[in-house]
Amino acid sequence: MKTGVLTGNQLKIIALITMTIDHIGKLIFPQYRVLRVIGRLALPIFAFMIAEGCKYTKSSKSYLASIVTLAAVCQLTFYITEKSLYQNILVTFTLSIILILSIRKARESKAVADVLAATIAISAVFVITLVLPEYIDGFVIDYGIWGVLLPVCIYFGETKASKLIAAGVCLVMLSLNMSMRGIQWFSLLSLPLLFFYNNQRGKLKMKKLFYIYYPAHLVVIYGVSVLFFGK
Repeated sequence: MKTGVLTGNQLKIIALITMTIDHIGKLIFPQYRVLRVIGRLALPIFAFMIAEGCKYTKSSKSYLASIVTLAAVCQLTFYITEKSLYQNILVTFTLSIILILSIRKARESKAVADVLAATIAISAVFVITLVLPEYIDGFVIDYGIWGVLLPVCIYFGETKASKLIAAGVCLVMLSLNMSMRGIQWFSLLSLPLLFFYNNQRGKLKMKKLFYIYYPAHLVVIYGVSVLFFGK
């Protein structure tokens, strides 16, 4: 049932644009804070679409594998260029998908093995996001535990209202736990956009574009920052 005017594709395009603006602000023009403010809209939209992807994908394993592969490629590139252990947003969403799939399976089957697997997955995520950063220098999961939980909480919401409330709570907790000079609070402005989501993907199949764009735009922005700005 359509309850809004924005398709999933349109929301993803908005997220891609705001994400690009954010990365330009981070790598090339850090003096212009407004670019980072605009970029706060991207995470909640992508998180919402990750939850939708888990819900509607024909193959959960293929969906997870595609995100894991893309995350690995981006992370390897990031490590080679920056020598950093900071884990990109696709690693965050990989953990989110693992939690969603394991918890969903445990709820549906109620088998002891599946419940145990979900418990292990939840414990592993908390260790990776909260414990490892304390012992491994430079190791940080992008947006931390609340970034991981954001798509999970959205996925298990029963209605659009409950999904948006869950997203809002996670974004508030995320903002309270991040030191970005307060600009993370602007991520809450994404909620009105998500309210107008009509539960439709859109006419065009743009899956490959979304998968290709993320690493491609990072390479281009990083290249421009090095070649023309010496950063």
